[in-house]
Amino acid sequence: MVYTLTTNPSLDYEMHTQSLITGSVNRSTKESLRAGGKGINVALVLKNLGVDATALGFTAGFTGEQIETELRNLGVNADFIRLKKGISRINVKIESSEETEINSAGPEITQDAVDSLMKKMESLSDGDTLVLAGSIPPSLPKDFYRNILKKTNGKKIMTVVDASKNLLLDSLAEHPFLIKPNDAELGEIFSVEISSEESAIQHTKKLQEMGARNVLVSLGSKGAVLVCENGQVFSCPAPKGKVISTVGSGDSMVAGFIAGFQKSGSFKEALILGISAGSASAFSEGLASAESIEIIRQKVKDSFANS
Repeated sequence: MVYTLTTNPSLDYEMHTQSLITGSVNRSTKESLRAGGKGINVALVLKNLGVDATALGFTAGFTGEQIETELRNLGVNADFIRLKKGISRINVKIESSEETEINSAGPEITQDAVDSLMKKMESLSDGDTLVLAGSIPPSLPKDFYRNILKKTNGKKIMTVVDASKNLLLDSLAEHPFLIKPNDAELGEIFSVEISSEESAIQHTKKLQEMGARNVLVSLGSKGAVLVCENGQVFSCPAPKGKVISTVGSGDSMVAGFIAGFQKSGSFKEALILGISAGSASAFSEGLASAESIEIIRQKVKDSFANS
């Protein structure tokens, strides 16, 4: 089973408008409401790819109930810790000439809730995959991800961390199987600009020296690079297409990589499916379907073979 953790899930209310003028009344042309959060996105794309996933995390209030209901309706197991106070977040995303987001803080997570989650972590067994995705709210300790990873020590669990700077760096001491920074996050870690594949690979290897086993770096329109624990290094160009929204594309890449690796045991095939899933979501209004991913996978596989 694949388990994904989203500590601060949300209902994402997305509105489209021809133009956004601050200080004025703006009219939307289209709206949508869906469960959001990086771990949730990973679980949904995994389900689309035929891989069962269980979404973990914390929910509260009527918004939390809606998040869980939506996931179950979409075929994802929802096993959240219910908080007694507050409500889960409602995030507003405005699609106009630019993407604008207003993200709320979310409920406070109590120590009792953390303890309940840690008990769930202890129940994971050999062969499971655990994905820790996204930022954590201020009510959680800064070493939260690291503490969770410690619970997996001694078990054959594939751990994946997709988080930014300090949260990611702190987790490296527990040697996660895979981490997935993007080029901007990689540059922020080392206070440099990642302007080429060579630069990405160079700094990715430094993350391996710090404890990561495998590192997947998304480079936007330039594709992605993967540095593996067996010494293999792969770079894959990005397929061409019209980008509709980048929301969830990085999470889709993580889901594609996990599904590809589980099915093939090949880092190369995992990278191909990962970049295909990420691109398919970027070219879609929502998260990618299995059909859209497969169409792109064939193109990526051909370009990979000819590169």
